[in-house]
Amino acid sequence: MSTALDPRDPLGFDDLLSDEDLAVRDTVRAWCADRVLPHIADWYEAGQLPTVRELARELGSIGALGMHLHGYGCAGATAVQYGLACVELEAADSGLRSLVSVQGSLAMYAIHRWGSEEQKQQWLPGMAAGEIIGCFGLTEPDHGSDPASMRTNAKRDGSDWVLNGRKMWITNGSVAGVAVVWAQTEDGIRGFVVPTDTPGFSAPEIKHKGSLRASVTSELVLDNVRLPADAVFPEVRGLKGPLSCLNQARYGIVWGALGAARSCLETAREYSITREQFGRPLAGFQLTQAKLADMSLELNKGLLLAWHLGNRMDAGTLRPEQVSYGKLNNVREAIEIARTSRTILGANGISFEYPIMRHANNLESVLTYEGTVEMHQLVIGKALTGQDAFR
Repeated sequence: MSTALDPRDPLGFDDLLSDEDLAVRDTVRAWCADRVLPHIADWYEAGQLPTVRELARELGSIGALGMHLHGYGCAGATAVQYGLACVELEAADSGLRSLVSVQGSLAMYAIHRWGSEEQKQQWLPGMAAGEIIGCFGLTEPDHGSDPASMRTNAKRDGSDWVLNGRKMWITNGSVAGVAVVWAQTEDGIRGFVVPTDTPGFSAPEIKHKGSLRASVTSELVLDNVRLPADAVFPEVRGLKGPLSCLNQARYGIVWGALGAARSCLETAREYSITREQFGRPLAGFQLTQAKLADMSLELNKGLLLAWHLGNRMDAGTLRPEQVSYGKLNNVREAIEIARTSRTILGANGISFEYPIMRHANNLESVLTYEGTVEMHQLVIGKALTGQDAFR
């Protein structure tokens, strides 16, 4: 009790973490500070991530790609350690965390969980090293929250499969070497591992975004893409396959959104101490302190929730509905923290000299991808009532 409260860790969250947890977090934090933070505002303003392949290789070298998976060159980290890494990545930029999430929790997880041994050996070591970038094709132009209605289809032609269709809002699409694509078949929805140099596959990049601007976002076009028989995941059928992957990605968001929130709160707190109005620092006004207190409260409650869910995932007891609790709460609170932080900076809050407006814009995408607010509310509502209100 002899030391002052740490305003960056007021509840002593770090005391819950092991030395290995802290080492993972600090490694990712240091890498982001060195390789991303000096450039991210310019990348965002320009609407591009110009060194994405180089960054992917570096992320592979520090073990951040597919880090919670085991074998095949993956780090085998705990779920909590993966979550801590997501916080640091998104504190730099949501687009960077999306790159890592899609690579590890969607594309790599799909192959690791549902792929054949040959598919795992062919793709996972290169993806873990960042030599191969992956993407995940589920969302379609007309079917976002309702993937069961997808129109992309795969039909047998002899021993081959022929894929046709379109996918939309695909992170990493135009820089990927492999795509995991979900399609309707006569046996239900199935997953396919598609090398992106296959004839008929193209991934035009989506431009003119107001959010996730430092992220590669693409459409996937499949025009008579012919694949061999062994390109399909051998066993999984139906939505069980893609939804299991989405649950992994949503878990990363539970943590990651808090990184953006932390960056905004710390910027606002430091600004309030140095910025003077009416003869004293902004931090000396009651309304400013009320905002900072409320934001700190929600940020640290979110961290405790994420940590709890991470421990459940490590114990093998985490349910999809519980992930919905985390995604719904933490992203909703993160975007409110970003908006409130902006008010403390006043007009300066919209300048890219500070990260707040960039984070706020990014969080608008995080709020709705991997399940909108409404979808997670209905997942929780069904769990509470037993009534399915989706249709």
